Amino acid sequence: MKQTTQKPRLLFIFAHPDDDAFGPSGSIAKLSATYDIYFLCATKGEVGGNHSNVKDRALSDMRADEVTASSRVVGAKNVHFLGFTDGDLCNNLYHAIADKIQEYVNLYKPEVLMTWEPRGVSGHIDHIVMSMVTHFVFHRSPSVKKLMLFCKSESQTRGFLEEYFVYRPRGYRREQIDEVIEVSDVWETKIRAMQCHKTQIADMKKILARPPVMLMEECFLVERK
Repeated sequence: MKQTTQKPRLLFIFAHPDDDAFGPSGSIAKLSATYDIYFLCATKGEVGGNHSNVKDRALSDMRADEVTASSRVVGAKNVHFLGFTDGDLCNNLYHAIADKIQEYVNLYKPEVLMTWEPRGVSGHIDHIVMSMVTHFVFHRSPSVKKLMLFCKSESQTRGFLEEYFVYRPRGYRREQIDEVIEVSDVWETKIRAMQCHKTQIADMKKILARPPVMLMEECFLVERK
């Protein structure tokens, strides 16, 4: 009987449904050929907007279904929700979030963790918390050898610094970026993943209004052990 070789595992750790699709979904789609990928989503996006035509369902249920669908599009194996509330991630919950993440790290023993860069890409506090907590877990988890921090380059944020949150950080200089994944060959997959998030379709339209050349690369800061 032919034995199948088990793939190494990657955990993508994020705050809200849609963080995957509107973030590094192209990279996830490509990396799914090499890794078994699992999503850890801290919240169900309870306080986000609803731009869909469906208004008779709880937004949290809708958004949980959306990220489950988009995870399948990019080849992830499963989505686990950590049970926290959208907009409430903060220092007071730091260890509670870390403990939840650690449970799944202990279960899956991934070689790679992926999350946001320390400024959360957009300046969203929930993103920043997940970045900091994932750093904490990375350094105390023996199985994990690589931490990938999704970021934007300077050129990708140029002209895109409107007042989205109180603080929207500029992108990183090219020499600061450790890894760039070219995603033009999985662009249609990324589009399909974004389209799963019907409640957030207005955000997708804003993203796709940008020049395509600014969207075809996904950038990462990388830490290794």
